[in-house]
Formats: sequence, structure tokens, C-alpha cells
Amino acid sequence: MTTTTPLLNPRTIALAHYAARAVLERVLARHDVTFQQSVTLRLAAVADGPVERDLIVGGVVDSLKIGAEEAGSVVDGLIAAQLLVPQEPSQVRITDAGRELYDTTSAATAPLTARVYADIPEEDLAVAGRVLTLITERANAELAALNS
Repeated sequence: MTTTTPLLNPRTIALAHYAARAVLERVLARHDVTFQQSVTLRLAAVADGPVERDLIVGGVVDSLKIGAEEAGSVVDGLIAAQLLVPQEPSQVRITDAGRELYDTTSAATAPLTARVYADIPEEDLAVAGRVLTLITERANAELAALNS
């Protein structure tokens, strides 16, 4: 019996996504953080300072394909946990505790990610990146058409 490499298709993309996400969620669970909270906290962590709340919510909606109300609820939860703090007039910023949590979970996942991507040639990663970016753009266009 010969094993062939499967073509890139929705199933192979989903399997890779969910396998990597499961690894991340195990690390996040050790710190009582959900995947949605992690995505939201990252948006504040990589900003140069306070960020418009609507931009954070929009970034979460765009990344996770969830509704604005649900994304806003995640922001509210991070504020309640004192990982984000409101700034006037309509901004939020990451707190020291939020920064520490983000840095801790990032450091914990870095070696896992390195092992997952180890020994994959740079040119293969570049091709995969281009293909997945194109698929994302096309899927986002289809989603926008379905929503209009």
C-alpha cells in the first residue's frame, strides 16, 4: 500500500488548525485563559498604546468570525479580570497583569510551535503561507457576499 501526500483541501486545513489550536488551548487552560480571550488580549498586547475598543472588537470579529456582541463580551470579561482597562474616551489598554499573562502564554507556546514547525523548509512555509493567505482572502470575500 502506498501513502500519498494529500492535497491541500478544507479537511487538511481544518485538521492542521484544530491540532494546533488544541495545543494552544491546553497551554491557555493552565492559565485560565480561553482561545477567544487570548486572541483579544494579543490585539491589545501588540498595540503601541491604548486602542479604540471598536478596533479591538473588529479585530476579534475578523479573526474569529464571531459577532460583535460576543467579541465585546470577551473584551468586557478581560476588563473584569483586570487584564484590560478602559481609557477615555473609548479606548482600552493592556494592564501589567495582562501583559504578564500574554508574555507568559507566548513563552509557553513558543517551544511547542518551534517543534511543530521544525525541519519544514523555508520555501515550503513560504508557499503554504501564500496559499493559505489566498484561501483566507477568497473565503472572506465569499463570507462577505453571503452576509450582504
